[in-house]
Amino acid sequence: MPGPHVVLVGPPGSGKSTVGLALGERWQLSFRDTDADVEAVAGKAIAEIFVEDGEPQFRALEAAAVAAALAEHDGVLSLGGGAVLDPGTQSLLAEYRSGGGVVVFLDVSLAHAAPRVGFNTSRPLLLGNPRAQWSALMEARRPVYESVATIRVLTDGQRPTDVAEVIELELAALRRLDIEGETP
Repeated sequence: MPGPHVVLVGPPGSGKSTVGLALGERWQLSFRDTDADVEAVAGKAIAEIFVEDGEPQFRALEAAAVAAALAEHDGVLSLGGGAVLDPGTQSLLAEYRSGGGVVVFLDVSLAHAAPRVGFNTSRPLLLGNPRAQWSALMEARRPVYESVATIRVLTDGQRPTDVAEVIELELAALRRLDIEGETP
């Protein structure tokens, strides 16, 4: 199967980067984060892109970064929290899944996301009332995360290595179902 070994999606604070790094280390695969790709291409932080260029420019850079990473990367891939909202990205993820790829939705509650995110200004979509903004984002995005995902893993109260282990077990179960000719 060409493409990433696994793709991680989820809201801010779900642990995509830390779990992705843990999976990469566990499987001896490289880790790639499309947010970092966007910053590298733009030559500035995401918060600066939002302020100086606007969200539409950021989303265009993000969609291009996701398309490139899905085509080129063969390790563990983490997508930015809002990347799944792009219809083109949804199509690419569906194509990736139909080819045997696995998309993991890292789910998290507000209570557990808050300390991880810190609700600081480096997250432009959480400005104003960060808790209310995060809750609204999650309410709007949850159906999309669920629709693009192969499996869902709740990260509340778990260390990244524990989440990586759960993902590994879920992947093994999926492979067993595949071998037995069943559908998950």
